[in-house]
Amino acid sequence: MKKIVECVPNFSEGRDLAVIEQITDEIKKVTDVILLDVDPGKDTNRTVVTFAGSPEAASEAAFLAIKKAGELIDMSKHSGAHARMGATDVCPFVPVSGITMEECAEVAKKLAQRVAEELNIPTYLYEEAAATEERRSLAYIRQGEYEALPEKLKKPEFKPDFGQAVFNKQSGATVIGAREFLIAYNINLNTKDVKIANKIAKRIREKGRTVKNKETGEREQIPGSLKAVRGVGWYIDEYQMAQLSFNLLNYKITPLYRVFEEAEKFANQFGVRVTGSELVGLIPLEALLQVGRHSLEKAGSSAGVSESELVRIAVQTLGLTEVSEFNPEHKIVEYRFRKKGRLASMNTYEFADELASDSPAPGGGSVAALNGTLSAGLSAMVGNLTYGKKKYKDVREEMMATSVKGQQLKDFFTEAIDKDTEAFNKIMDGFSMPKSTDEEKALRNQAIQDATKEATLIPFSVLEKTKDCAEMALVMAEKGNQNSLSDSGVAGLTAAAAAEGALYNVMINLEDIEDQDFKAKLSKDAVALNREVQEIVARIKKIMHEKLGIA
Repeated sequence: MKKIVECVPNFSEGRDLAVIEQITDEIKKVTDVILLDVDPGKDTNRTVVTFAGSPEAASEAAFLAIKKAGELIDMSKHSGAHARMGATDVCPFVPVSGITMEECAEVAKKLAQRVAEELNIPTYLYEEAAATEERRSLAYIRQGEYEALPEKLKKPEFKPDFGQAVFNKQSGATVIGAREFLIAYNINLNTKDVKIANKIAKRIREKGRTVKNKETGEREQIPGSLKAVRGVGWYIDEYQMAQLSFNLLNYKITPLYRVFEEAEKFANQFGVRVTGSELVGLIPLEALLQVGRHSLEKAGSSAGVSESELVRIAVQTLGLTEVSEFNPEHKIVEYRFRKKGRLASMNTYEFADELASDSPAPGGGSVAALNGTLSAGLSAMVGNLTYGKKKYKDVREEMMATSVKGQQLKDFFTEAIDKDTEAFNKIMDGFSMPKSTDEEKALRNQAIQDATKEATLIPFSVLEKTKDCAEMALVMAEKGNQNSLSDSGVAGLTAAAAAEGALYNVMINLEDIEDQDFKAKLSKDAVALNREVQEIVARIKKIMHEKLGIA
């Protein structure tokens, strides 16, 4: 899975659009980064910028933006309604996919050190990157704001995590950290009554509500039903309805479907009804997949369906199209980076025609990956045809887990179809480089070697995942719906073809690699992996022959 991190720097300028544009232009310069949103506020005199990309690219874009903000924004002349203490006030990194919170915290620490050393801006670490429990809180670090910095920096407890404890009059100080993805989520009610909306929101949000104790007369706090959720009720004139407006601070603790279901429960108690909902901004793919899986499991159906089907079910379940358009390609963060492969998007006839042309790519590597796709898809299908059947109730959960895994592997192999061809094209690009001088020859050879290594690692990754395919096919042949026994057998055969085909592509690419250590290790590992796959498939074939009476 590609590593994608979101970065949400807040800059202390919300009125001068020319300044804001110069800052965001720095972000746009960095490849492998997409600028997702720019939200300036005049009253707060603050702009929240959202972009995403690979960890390295996001860190570079953040540094360039912080540097430009430090050059253009003079904090000694700044005023606004929002708390702040620096030209770049806060800069959190958020894991989206393929990256852990710990890795995000490391990205934050390295950037904080670089900002302090190269820009002479004192930096603090907060939330998941914080060195102490107190400094997890942004409010604690920012107390007294910019105006308090000259004296605060003299105190040991406010020594910056990086940089000298010296007041930077123009740029102030910057807080950098790592946190979970914040999801802004509104739920629609069939009422205009804000009081009802507020009552419902207060019963759900973690903070809860304040009530008067009938016996003592004192006010006491009753917590809400859901953790890591903030919420209020409000009225939206544009929609002519009241909404519950929530911030989900950690969808892994409280998923969207829990918020939606709690809203339905409390709305019913107050005599109103939830009619749909809307997402403000972007959302991680996994947050919607959670909703899709939950909806299917709640209905007694297998959740081992395709990613696109899970997203469709989630959108329908939450009523995300009631008041505004919901386009997954625009609203899901990972989809903003997704490039649909040319080969994988072809129909069967088109792919076969392309394969049979006089072009060397696509070739055996892409076909090996395609076999992996077919194997994983067949196993997922058998799992779904087994799930829910009374005869197979003892393996119900195993079938579900295997089907879900099959869908994930299917997507991996589908991407590999194009990756194999793209890697081959990079080798060809290397061969087309100039070679007139010794320097050009050296650069050309290095490019060819790097591209050939990449072209070798792609079929090797296919070979690695093919072992999972073979194991899934074995489970299905042994325990799956016996009416689909032949499908399990074909899943095994296509896994074997994928493995052997991937092995051939690994070995032929290794012939052109000069790195002998790389060559020896990959060759040994590839041969061993293929042997394991073929042994598993041999067991599947034995089962097939015995059960189908094949002599």
